[in-house]
Amino acid sequence: MGDDSGEECGMKVALIHDHLNQIGGAERVVLDMHKLWPQAPLYTLVHDKKKVGDFFNGLDIHSSFIQRLPLSLSHLRWYLSMMPTAIETFDLSDYDVILSSASAFGKGAIAPSHALHICYCHTPTRYLWSDANTYLKEVGGGAVIKYILPFVLNRLRMWDYLASQRVDFFLANSHFVADRIKRYYNREADVIYPPVDVDAYPYVEKLNYFIIVSRLRPYKKIDLAIQAFNRLNMNLVIVGDGEERARLESIAGNKIFFTGAVSEKVKKRLLAGARGFLHPQEEDAGIAAVEAMAAGTPVIAYNSGGAVETVINGITGAFFEEQTWQCLADSVIRFNRETWDNERIRAHAQQFSRQRFMAELKSFVEMKYMER
Repeated sequence: MGDDSGEECGMKVALIHDHLNQIGGAERVVLDMHKLWPQAPLYTLVHDKKKVGDFFNGLDIHSSFIQRLPLSLSHLRWYLSMMPTAIETFDLSDYDVILSSASAFGKGAIAPSHALHICYCHTPTRYLWSDANTYLKEVGGGAVIKYILPFVLNRLRMWDYLASQRVDFFLANSHFVADRIKRYYNREADVIYPPVDVDAYPYVEKLNYFIIVSRLRPYKKIDLAIQAFNRLNMNLVIVGDGEERARLESIAGNKIFFTGAVSEKVKKRLLAGARGFLHPQEEDAGIAAVEAMAAGTPVIAYNSGGAVETVINGITGAFFEEQTWQCLADSVIRFNRETWDNERIRAHAQQFSRQRFMAELKSFVEMKYMER
């Protein structure tokens, strides 16, 4: 789709992404951007081929000078204070449109005076704004680091705000994120929901388990689900990996199963076979919850963040109000008493398709370019 769209409008596009060291929703967004503008190079702080494998094969990737610094791939946080300079040093003078995909530094790329900079913002930088105190508690590194880090974050916060003012147009992946962009950057943002693979989910019998698909990180609140299902003595399958896995496994009972990372085919089958999908965290968009609905699986979600915009209470899922294991467990008990229309749930998810995302993004970028 849109293989020649950039050339048809007479525009040369460059893509920016914070860093290529994991594969998640944001990285899938970048890949779809590249499908729209296949001639566009991709600029990024670092590209860790060991972690992302061949996911970005075929892209013309330009990494910053941080890529060449000692231990930059294994200890990227060491170079936090250098990241603004690194992102600003990319030479983008040959391009008419700079399209950045950012939850941190990507928005700070400096567009030439003749070019348009459109930022698809996954969220204002969490560890600088909404989650700054949590980040300081979790970062580790000893007393010296914890003393110095607040000063570093303060400087980065000022830079992040100034960088946001250089962007010509913001796109947000949800109204929840658009509100946060307004709160922290005082900028308006149009909303284009992120692309979700809503096709090719198998039709299988619903089995006696619930499921989570997530990176295992502290803010994902997987521990709440484990505590709830330990008490309920019910089956829970946790798909995904991350820094929290060892701790989570240590508190999990014998009806909690960890699969680690799995193929897309296996993930789709597990989602389709589950009685319900758990979404205990506050997420900016919540792509995995939409994937579950595409599989015909209803969602139990914390009533906050992007899930409020994608889940219809009582029709495609249910919400719980307090982010505690007790409230989640109570919601699971009530959820089990309901009858869910799996076909209606599947149909609802279609509005978040990859084709819809690409059509909306292409239209927005070309319209803004032609209006310059």
